[in-house]
Amino acid sequence: MCQGIFARVGDHSEIEELAEHSPVPVINALSSLWHPTQILADLLTLHEEPALQAEPSEKTKGPHAQLAPLKPLVVSYIGDSTNVLHDMLVTFPRLGLKMQVATPNDPLYRCPAPVWNRVEELGCDKGIKWVDDPKEAVKNADVVITDTWISMGQEAEKEQRLKAFKGYQVTEQLCREGGAKEGWKFLHCLPRKQDEVDDEVFYGPRSLVFPEADNRKWTIMALFDMLFGHWQIYDPNLIKK
Repeated sequence: MCQGIFARVGDHSEIEELAEHSPVPVINALSSLWHPTQILADLLTLHEEPALQAEPSEKTKGPHAQLAPLKPLVVSYIGDSTNVLHDMLVTFPRLGLKMQVATPNDPLYRCPAPVWNRVEELGCDKGIKWVDDPKEAVKNADVVITDTWISMGQEAEKEQRLKAFKGYQVTEQLCREGGAKEGWKFLHCLPRKQDEVDDEVFYGPRSLVFPEADNRKWTIMALFDMLFGHWQIYDPNLIKK
C-alpha cells in the first residue's frame, strides 16, 4: 500500500471524494477550484527574492534555514479567476500581503461562490481589492502575477476569452501607466502564452518564473516529507559539530 496520494484531478469534488475514502493522506495537486501546492512555490520564491525581504536572510546551523520575512507587499493579479488565484486569496492576506485583483466585469471570470465563501470565512476579504481595470490593480504593486486565460476544458471559449481579456496582457507599459512600484517583480505558474504577458517582462529581469518553477520541486518534496516520509536527510551528529 502507498504512504500517500498526490492527485491532480478535474472537478474539486473528485479530490474530496478521494480524501473521504483514502486510508492515507491525500494532497491536492490541482483541482478545478484550488491549487495549493503552487502557492507554496510562489511564497518560497517571494521569500528568496532580496528586493522583497524585510531584512536579510539569517542562516541557521540546523537543517531548517530561516527565511527572511517579507515586506508588507502589494500583490497584483491580472487575468482570469483561476485555481491559482483562489489559493492566493485565502493565503496571502493571512500573511499580511495585500491583494489587488483585476478580472473582466463578468461572473464568468469572477471568483466562484464556494471559493469566495471560504475567503470570507477566513476574514481574507478585508485584504483584497477587486476591480476590472488592470491599471488600477497594479497601482503600488510590488509583485504582478497572471495565469492562463484559457484553462483545461475551456478551449471552446478561446475566441470569447481572448476578446474579454483584451488589455489584460502584463507589460512594462501597463505597469508603468498603472503606477506599479519601480522594482516590481513578475510571477506566472506556467505554461505561459504570449497573450498573457509579453516577452519583455517574461524573459526580463523582473521575472521570477524560472526560480518559481524550480521551487515547485522543493516545496512538494518538503510536503511529501511532512505528510508521507519523515525522511532523515541530515546527520544530527554532524550538525552539532
